[in-house]
Amino acid sequence: MRHPGSLGLIAFLLGLELAPCNGQAISQYCGPQGQEERLHFTRLGKGRWLDPQARLPGSLDPLYRMVRGFLDMVQLNPFPEGLVRAALNEPSSVRTSDVVRYEAGYVVCAVIAVLFLLIVPIVGLCFCCCRCRRRCGGRVKVEHKSMACERGSLMTFLLLITLLLLTGVVCAFITNQKTHDEVGPGVRAVPGMLNSLQGLVSDVPQELQAVAEQFSIPQNRVLEELDGVGVNLGSTIHTQLRGTVYPILASLQRLGQDLQVSLDHLQVLNSSIVYLQDQQEPLGSSLQDQRHKLLSLLQDGQCQGCSSALRHSQLLELGANFSQVPSVKSVLQKLKGVPEANFSNMVQKDNSTFNTLPVLTAMETADIVQELKEEVAQIPEEVRTLSKGFPGSEAADHWRQALAEAENSSRPYLHMIQRYERYRWIAGYVLSSVILLVVICNLLGLSLGLWGISAREDSSHTEAKGEAGAQFLMAGVGLSFLFSGPFILLIFATFLLGGNIQTLVCRSWESQELYQFADTPGNLPPSMNLSHLLGLKKDVSLPAAYQQCKEGAALWKVLQLNGSYDPEKHLDIHKYTARLQEQVNNFNVDMKDLDLLNEAAKRDLEAFRSSGIEKIDYSRFLIQVQKPVVKADVLKLVKELEKLGQAQTESALGQQLKQEAQALQLLYQEKILPQQTHVVTLNRSVRALSASTSNLQLVVSETLVNASSLKTELPVRAQGILRNESECFLNREMAYFIQYMNWAREMVTEHIATCQPLSGALDNGQMILCDLIVNPWNAFWFCLAWCTFLLIPSIIFAIKTTKHFRPIRKRLSFWEGLDFCPDYPRLPTARG
Repeated sequence: MRHPGSLGLIAFLLGLELAPCNGQAISQYCGPQGQEERLHFTRLGKGRWLDPQARLPGSLDPLYRMVRGFLDMVQLNPFPEGLVRAALNEPSSVRTSDVVRYEAGYVVCAVIAVLFLLIVPIVGLCFCCCRCRRRCGGRVKVEHKSMACERGSLMTFLLLITLLLLTGVVCAFITNQKTHDEVGPGVRAVPGMLNSLQGLVSDVPQELQAVAEQFSIPQNRVLEELDGVGVNLGSTIHTQLRGTVYPILASLQRLGQDLQVSLDHLQVLNSSIVYLQDQQEPLGSSLQDQRHKLLSLLQDGQCQGCSSALRHSQLLELGANFSQVPSVKSVLQKLKGVPEANFSNMVQKDNSTFNTLPVLTAMETADIVQELKEEVAQIPEEVRTLSKGFPGSEAADHWRQALAEAENSSRPYLHMIQRYERYRWIAGYVLSSVILLVVICNLLGLSLGLWGISAREDSSHTEAKGEAGAQFLMAGVGLSFLFSGPFILLIFATFLLGGNIQTLVCRSWESQELYQFADTPGNLPPSMNLSHLLGLKKDVSLPAAYQQCKEGAALWKVLQLNGSYDPEKHLDIHKYTARLQEQVNNFNVDMKDLDLLNEAAKRDLEAFRSSGIEKIDYSRFLIQVQKPVVKADVLKLVKELEKLGQAQTESALGQQLKQEAQALQLLYQEKILPQQTHVVTLNRSVRALSASTSNLQLVVSETLVNASSLKTELPVRAQGILRNESECFLNREMAYFIQYMNWAREMVTEHIATCQPLSGALDNGQMILCDLIVNPWNAFWFCLAWCTFLLIPSIIFAIKTTKHFRPIRKRLSFWEGLDFCPDYPRLPTARG
C-alpha cells in the first residue's frame, strides 16, 4: 500500500503531463486492438509419420489396366479363405485338387507354356535337321507370274509382325527397368517402416512431455504482458475519464479567476463609495463658498462681459449624490477571508494527480501483479502429469518387441528378394535383347532382300544382297528357336508369381478382404495372430482398427493399453485459470487524492453563493456614476475667469477674478479630480459586477453540484472501467492458454498418440507392393509373352519370305512377274 500523499509527491517529482494524443486508442485490451497474438508452437510427432507413397499417372497406365484385366480373366475365383487357412495352419492338409481348382486359369496357362516349351524347340530341331539336308528354307526353283504378289504379302505380314515385336520389346525394356528401379527402394522401405512404427507407443510419453514443456510459451507471453498491465490499465482509465476531468478542471480554473475578479471589483466598489461619500460633504461646502464669492464678484456692475461666467458659476454645486447608493459592507462582511483557497494551485495539483494516473495505477496493482506472476509461473498439475498419465509401458514393450522381431526376421528374405530380383533383371534384359536382335535381323533381312529383288533386272547384279537378306532372316529364326525355352520359362515364372500376388494379395488387400480374413479367428496360426501382435483391444476388429486409424483415432481407442487415458483431463486448466481470474478481479484504483474541489475552495464558493452579491442594486450605482461630480465645467470656468480678469478695466476687480480662478483651480485639483477618478473606477467595477454576478452565481452553484457529484462518480466510473478492462485483459491472456490447449489437443490426438501411422504404413505397403512393384512386374512378363508368342508367326513368315530372297534357277523378268499382282502398278520395261 502506498503512503498517503504519495500522489502529490510523485506528481511534484515527476511533473508528468501525460495527456494522451488524439489518436490514442480508448482501450488497451478491449476491441480489435486488444486481440491476442498468434502463438507459434513446435510441431511434434513427425518422426513416426511416414511419407505417403504415391504413384503418379503415367504413360504405362493403359498397359497396367490391360494386364489387370487379363489377370481378372485368368483368375475368376474369389479369395480362397479355406485354402489359405489350411495352407497357413496345416500345410500338409492342403489338397492338390483344391489348389488346381482355384488356380484353374493358371493351370491352363501352364499347359500352354508346356506345349510351347515342347513344341517350339522340337519344331526348331526338326527345321535345323531339315536345313542341314537342304530341304527346308531353300529357294524357289521356278518363278511364276503370281510370285510377286505372294512375295509382297509375305513381306508385308513379316514387317507388321516385326513392328509389333519392336513395340513389345521396347515396353519390355521399360517395364523391366522400372521393376528393377522400384524393387530396391521398396524392399529397403520395409525395415524403415517397421523401425518407424516401433516408437508408435513407446515414444508417446517423451513427446507428451515435450507438449507439456511448451506450456512455457503462453506462460512467457502472459508474464511479458503482465509487466505493463498496470500502466495500460491506468492509461485506459485516464483516456476514458479525461473528457470529464479536463473540462471540470478548466471550469474550476476559470471560476477561481472570475471569483477573484469579482471580489476585487467589489472591494474597489466599496472603497470608492466610502471615499466618495466621505469627500462629498466637504466638497459641497467648498463649492458653496466658492460660488458665493464668484456670484458677488460677477454680479458687480463694473464687471464687463461676466454674464456667461455668471451662468456657469451658478452651476457650482454637487451633481451626484453618493449617499443614495446602497451599502455593500454586508456582502463584504460575508466574503471576509475569501478566497481562502488558491484555485490555480488546486487545479494544477489535481491535473498533475490525474495525469500520473497510469503510473499510480501501476504502483497500486504492483503487489497483485507480482502475485499473478507467481501464479502464472507455476505449471498446472494437470499439464505437468500429461506424460506420466499415459498408460503404455507394457503395451509399448510388447509392440516394440513384435515389430523388432518382424524387422529382424524380414531382413534375410528382403536380401534374398533383392538378389533374385537382380537375377531376374539380368535375365529379362538378356532375353529382351535377344528379341531385339530378332527384330533387327528381320528388318535387315527385309531391307536387303527387297534391295536384292529390285536389282535383279540389272545385268551387273549379283544375288549377294538377296542372299544376305535371307541369311539375316534365318538368323532371326534361329534365335527364336534357340531362346524359345528360356523365354517361356522366364515368362511363366514371373507370371505365376506376379499374377498370384495381384489376384490373391493385391485384389483382396484393396477390397479389405485380407483384413477380414486376418481378423477371423482360426484363419491365422497363433504365432501370426495380428490382433494379439498389434495389441488391439478385444472389441476392435482388424478392419475397424484400420479404418479408425485411417480416420486418426487415438492409440487408447484402438490398442490395449494398461489403462484408460483421457487427454481432456490433463488439458483441463480450469483451476489454474480460476486462480488467475480471482487475482485479476482484485485490481483496484484509488482516486481519493483527486479532490477536484478541496474544502477551502468549497467554503469560498459557498460564501460567494450566499453573499448576496447578485442582489446588490447596481442600477442605483449606475444612476449616480452617470451624473457629474460637479454640475459646472470647472476647468472651463477657470479659463473663463482668467480671461475676464485680464479683460477688466478695474484692476482691483480683475485681480480678484484671477484669485478666484486660482482658488477654483486648486479646488479642482485637490477635491474634484480625485472624486472623478474614483467615479470612473466605480463605474467600471459596477458595470463588471452587474454583468457577471448573476451568471457567476449560476456557475458557482453548478460547480458545487458537479464537483460534489463527480467526486462520488469518478471512483465508481474508474472502478467500472478497471473491471471492464481487467476482464478484457483476462480474456486476452486466457486466449493464449486456449491456443495452447487447442494446439496440445491437436498434437496429442492427431499427431502423437494417434495410430494413423499404422494405417499409413499399411497403405504405403499396399502402394509399394501392388502399384510400384507388381504393376511393372506383370507388365514386363506380359510384354515378353506378347513378343514370345509373336515369334511363332515371325518364324513362319521369315522362312517363307527367305525363299524369295535367294536366287531363282528359272525366273521371269521382274516386271513380267508383276502382271498378275494388282498391287503393283505396271511400269514400262527397258529391254536390250
